Amino acid sequence: MNYLVTRHKGALNWLRSYIAGPIVHLEHADDFSFLHPGDRVIGTLPVNLAATVCGRGARYFHLSIRVPYDLRGKELTARQLRELGATLEEYRVSKREDSPDSY
Repeated sequence: MNYLVTRHKGALNWLRSYIAGPIVHLEHADDFSFLHPGDRVIGTLPVNLAATVCGRGARYFHLSIRVPYDLRGKELTARQLRELGATLEEYRVSKREDSPDSY
């Protein structure tokens, strides 16, 4: 299953033209207990949540885009995302178990 985590309608519209198949749109997610191995999660998740996704055997695809300063904080359309060269990049993220709790 494909899951898109975003509150941005432009990103959802862009993704619908980018990939085939059903997309479950989640405006917010911090509990990924529903995921199954092989599911795909798409968005701009914080690294700790991306690690949770990958830890459940799902695949994480980051919506990568370089947003010019003058467009930051503005709602972007699917067309603007295409014009800015938005892409999906797969990442495998895991937490180091031997990492110290604090510095």
